[in-house]
Amino acid sequence: MIAKIASPLGSPTLAATTAQLRNRLPAQFRRCLPLYIGAVCLVFLIFNLNLFHSSRQVVLPQHQTKIQAPKAVRDDFPNKIWQTWKVSPLAFEQRDLDVARSWTRKNRDWRYEVVTDGNDIRYVEWHFGPDGFNRPDIVQFYREVKAAIVKADVLRYLIMYAEGGVYADIDVEALKPMSKFIPDRYNHKDIDMVVGVEIDEPDWKDHPILGPKSRSFCQWTFVCKPQLPVMMRLIEQIMDWLHGVAKEQGVPLADVKLDFDQIISGTGPSAFTNAIMAEMDLHKEDPNQKINWDLFHDMSESKIVSRVLVLTVEAFAAGQGHSDSGNHDARAALVRHHYHASNWPSRHPRYSHPAYGEVEKCNWNDECVHKWDKNVAEFEKLPEEEQKRIIEEKEREKKEAEEKRKKEKEALERKKKEEAEAARKKKEEEEKAAREGKETEAQAPQGPETQDGRKPGEDAAAPADEKKQ
Repeated sequence: MIAKIASPLGSPTLAATTAQLRNRLPAQFRRCLPLYIGAVCLVFLIFNLNLFHSSRQVVLPQHQTKIQAPKAVRDDFPNKIWQTWKVSPLAFEQRDLDVARSWTRKNRDWRYEVVTDGNDIRYVEWHFGPDGFNRPDIVQFYREVKAAIVKADVLRYLIMYAEGGVYADIDVEALKPMSKFIPDRYNHKDIDMVVGVEIDEPDWKDHPILGPKSRSFCQWTFVCKPQLPVMMRLIEQIMDWLHGVAKEQGVPLADVKLDFDQIISGTGPSAFTNAIMAEMDLHKEDPNQKINWDLFHDMSESKIVSRVLVLTVEAFAAGQGHSDSGNHDARAALVRHHYHASNWPSRHPRYSHPAYGEVEKCNWNDECVHKWDKNVAEFEKLPEEEQKRIIEEKEREKKEAEEKRKKEKEALERKKKEEAEAARKKKEEEEKAAREGKETEAQAPQGPETQDGRKPGEDAAAPADEKKQ
């Protein structure tokens, strides 16, 4: 019993079997067996740990990364509407909001953005700074210029160069969707820019004041693909021109003084038109073709010249009262310019003759312009005293006319107030009468009933009929 307990194998039979197995294995193998078993266990443990760890890993699919730079000029126009203004759309006056909504309502699948006086410099720095087109001269120029109309003109050109799309002044209303801006007969791939005629009065091309403004494309609305060379050339020309003016005046860019005609020819429609026509001439297919205003005078339908689609005057400038511009009900009319934001001439005045005022007030009417020219020519021949007399007389007439207009305006406003007050009183009286009528009805006594419960005038046959039923 004591022997059995002392045996580690428990039973004599098991002990004998173990002794036989030990005698059959070599002694060296018996000594290394624990090491073999330990190595196998370690390998098994490591293998299972690796499986456990791998089960928690996410195996990502292998993709071959391929980056392709976008085209400098794409085949189609960006679906983006641009406007610039003093404030963001969230702070628009109702007048500006109504006009702006005409663009978004008619082009629901287009993006819409307004660059404001508060974020314009950030926009310019982003696109033309070191990480953009790397044009520090443009950024510096935009920072230094203070004339609001110059900045407004330059900003629209910078936006259209950087991103393209359609630009419209804040007081321009969309009459038709963008899908109507390019006629179906044209392929968008053949067009880089869409402009419309604004002023088509070439008969006055030699006039000393009207001449430079007599033939121009509209720049309150136009369409571009991004990064067109013509836009950059226009921007650079404006920079060179304004630096030249500052040098002539001996002042920094911020202090340059410009009149109306300098704005029109330096940054506005005339500068815009000259740049586009120079680009047309540079890229014309026929070297013998003459690129001049004859191509666009009295156009009855749109045409493409050197990848620029030129629309008729009705498209962007209908209802001007000149240039045979028609009206906004015309089928070709795409936008309506309300001009309520076009007050910049007050800071950059037109030429005004001391006796006969501004020739622009003739609005290109031939008879009026001829009369103005004749009066000015005759004035120059008069003695100085006679000139002074005429000027004083004209100033008196002008003052009287202004006083008359002021009185008429005050009378009109007074009449409107009186009509509004009369309408208010009438409405109050009608509401009062209605209230009194309801109160009278509510307070009226009920009539006596008959013995059978009927009120006077009720049909006695009705209960009988009901009983029959």
